[in-house]
Amino acid sequence: MRRTNSSARWLDEHFNDPYVKRAQKAGYRSRAAFKLLEIQERDKLLRSGMTIIDLGAAPGGWAAVAKQLVGEGGRVIALDILPMPALAGVEFIQGDFNEEAVEARLLTHIDNCPVDLVMSDMAPNMSGIGDVDQSRSMLLAEQALAFAEKVLKPGGCLLVKVFQGAGFDEFLRDMRVGFSQVKIRKPKASRARSNEIYLLGFGYKRSRNS
Repeated sequence: MRRTNSSARWLDEHFNDPYVKRAQKAGYRSRAAFKLLEIQERDKLLRSGMTIIDLGAAPGGWAAVAKQLVGEGGRVIALDILPMPALAGVEFIQGDFNEEAVEARLLTHIDNCPVDLVMSDMAPNMSGIGDVDQSRSMLLAEQALAFAEKVLKPGGCLLVKVFQGAGFDEFLRDMRVGFSQVKIRKPKASRARSNEIYLLGFGYKRSRNS
């Protein structure tokens, strides 16, 4: 099958990307690992002993970093619709976290105990139609927030990828209602041409859903 100009450009960019090369050298499964590492260096989000849920975790770039940082006393539970090759110390549940059966499996898995952090680096399969892709990306962010509200402990945190555009301002307002502080981050490892950013909510207000 003949490559289109756009796919050829993407492949060229990918294989010449310094973060792709660094990920390969460091043994990380994706360049996304460096986005989390940059956020961690600045905000000290992940700490030893934490329990973390990683939504849309495959192929495991963030989960691997998280496990390194929480240590033996911490837990990382990764969820994804897609299969994910095993990662040492990372617990994996395959399925859609929006489905009741999958949510029930997760809650049983964590003994219905609230968690310290929910993270989501999810993005939709891009159609190339701007309005459609933006709508899909905001839906994923909203689903991650709704999920976090069910499982976070009081004072817990949410790290979620969001694409700037329609719906962003409303979502940011919702985050600010649910968390004591919300920070906006654009890691250097995030490609400059991408309108993705990360919202980091600190201090979950459990009383919102009480």
